[in-house]
Amino acid sequence: MSRAFQAIPLPDNKRLHLNHGPIDLIVEAFGTKDEIALAYRQAAERFQTILDELVEELPLLRTAIAPDTPAPIGHIAKAMHAAAKTHIPSFITPMAAVAGSVAGEMLAAMCTNTNLNKACVNNGGDIALHLTPESTFNIGVVADPRSGKLVTRATIHGESAIRGIATSGHHGRSHSLGIADSVTVFAENSAVADAAATIIANAVDLPGNPAIARQPADNLSPDSDLGSQLVTTSVGRLSEEEIATALEAGEKTAKRLCDRGTVLAAFLCLQGRERIVGWSFDQPPVHASHLKFQQQRISHA
Repeated sequence: MSRAFQAIPLPDNKRLHLNHGPIDLIVEAFGTKDEIALAYRQAAERFQTILDELVEELPLLRTAIAPDTPAPIGHIAKAMHAAAKTHIPSFITPMAAVAGSVAGEMLAAMCTNTNLNKACVNNGGDIALHLTPESTFNIGVVADPRSGKLVTRATIHGESAIRGIATSGHHGRSHSLGIADSVTVFAENSAVADAAATIIANAVDLPGNPAIARQPADNLSPDSDLGSQLVTTSVGRLSEEEIATALEAGEKTAKRLCDRGTVLAAFLCLQGRERIVGWSFDQPPVHASHLKFQQQRISHA
């Protein structure tokens, strides 16, 4: 075992913290004491090998996806590749789905030969879920990761198809081509949600607007998978019209992905304004594949 690998129960004695290099996870299982213990043992065992597996194929995973891009070998790398390939011809690399794919792999490890009521793996806000039909999962949606302030809360029901949640934006851990404060996506698995959140967040944009500062990604991070693509470094105060234009561009992409079945719902945020795709605050969900949000949004104030 690498000395960098850690598997530590959190003080609440309910969740497990897993860390290895840049990968940092919080996992939680619900069930009997024995089932939870088995799930955590399996999670810790699987987690030990993940980083080395990804490093072995890193050059390919940092390469922009094209129709003729060769498929990787590793199980997680394949999930990353498949999630990114969905978005050809848009610029995207498999690394856009790395957090969601790792979360999904860890969830699978926890659920193998166990009988859990529900389970979740949180990889920096990209979440993989296991839900039984009678279970639910509550989530808070953040408008701007810098403040951590919730804009609304959602309850995902076990009967729904949602098993993955991911958030992207130019304030996140990774560079973004767009200007969204945050885009939260709900999908059938966490790898798909991760890649889709990246694509939608990239689409929330105002090309050429002087209020937006950008730099080549490799100037900021020499090993960035985005290469010389211009990424957003800051966004000045925008007018209401500019905010609406940028959100409309992202909404168009989100609707296309919803129509295709890639995305089940999306929540787009920019400078205190939101766009919602896949459901309405005023109407209950019409499909079991969607989710139920609280009727009252949380105030921005």
